[in-house]
Amino acid sequence: MTKRAYVIGTADTKGPELRYVRDLIDAAGMETVLVNVGTKGGETGMEVTAASVAACHPDGPAAVFVNDRGQAVTEMSRALTAFVLGRDDLGGIIGLGGSGGSGIIAPAMQALPIGVPKVLVSTLASGDVSAYVGASDVNMFHPVTDVSGLNRVSRRLLGNAAHALAGMMANEVPENTDDRPALVLSMFGVTTPAVQAITEGLADDYDCLVFHATGSGGRSMEQLVDQGDVAGVLDITTTEICDLIVGGMLSAGEDRLDSIARSKLPYVGSCGALDMANFWAPDTVPAQFKGRNFYHHNAQVTLMRSTAEECAQIGVWIGNKLNACDGPVRFLLPLRGVSALDIEGGAFHDPAANDALFQALRDTVTQTPDRQLIELDMHINDPDFAEAAIANFKEIYTKKDT
Repeated sequence: MTKRAYVIGTADTKGPELRYVRDLIDAAGMETVLVNVGTKGGETGMEVTAASVAACHPDGPAAVFVNDRGQAVTEMSRALTAFVLGRDDLGGIIGLGGSGGSGIIAPAMQALPIGVPKVLVSTLASGDVSAYVGASDVNMFHPVTDVSGLNRVSRRLLGNAAHALAGMMANEVPENTDDRPALVLSMFGVTTPAVQAITEGLADDYDCLVFHATGSGGRSMEQLVDQGDVAGVLDITTTEICDLIVGGMLSAGEDRLDSIARSKLPYVGSCGALDMANFWAPDTVPAQFKGRNFYHHNAQVTLMRSTAEECAQIGVWIGNKLNACDGPVRFLLPLRGVSALDIEGGAFHDPAANDALFQALRDTVTQTPDRQLIELDMHINDPDFAEAAIANFKEIYTKKDT
């Protein structure tokens, strides 16, 4: 089936720009589909009308065409998500928008599988783009001028975006010939020795995909789990949960670990970097944390040691998530420290806080033959810890089908 480039925007305000991008992609040899997601008409030259998109809304088009603009934008986004997920000829997607258009288009892009070419030309692309990229692989282009008319600047930048999508679609990435099962692993700078040793120990038999546990990293890792593209998980660095509980900047959200329960994949987890919550520069740390134990990682990143009370809350939270997992689970407790800073003489060495974490896990996790806490009298970055993680994973991976 011919794969087409879907060119999406609000035709009432971006019609000429959408057609310009469409024409450039056509000229590059790609077939295109022009889609309107506006709610005010203006559909000249559009191949898919706003009404057709709205008809894909779970509650029907009446849910989209309402008098409240904010609600209309939200519901059109839901409709567009359903629309693009139902297209079997979609080979790539490009959207143009300001705040409203970006808010409609970005969630639909995020819902598409990782690897599908995605380009979003947005006037918001020079700021915090986390809400628009999410855990996906959306490529955002800053148009410099507003997306409002064709001029000497917008023609060049919209053209660059159009050619970027056409190039992604025209030039296929070589097919993966690696038949090793894929594993996902979570890592932070302070758990790098452990995760690198684990990947080296597994590399002969498994294709290891390492994710940086920065919030988006954890979400991306779990999105791949939900897509069914991986065979197992070594979640050594669960630090994003500390940010969630304590209020740091790198939380992966309340859904962290839910994909493990849904997938029932073999799962080896640990307490990597649960000793720290992350903030940006020192002046970004909320006043409520004044007087806490901080470590200045660099000029842009400030780390804060989690307390015994917070660690206990983290342990309960993780324990409850693990209890929802019916697949094989091994959660490793490195009793001598959970990060490079949590070591005797280190800035975050706090045995009492760690004990509170470990005890909360012991008290919360309902252990079964398939769900076990493994206590290890070693530091997370000790070579023996990596060996233990590998051994536990191989044991449950081998037994997963029995």
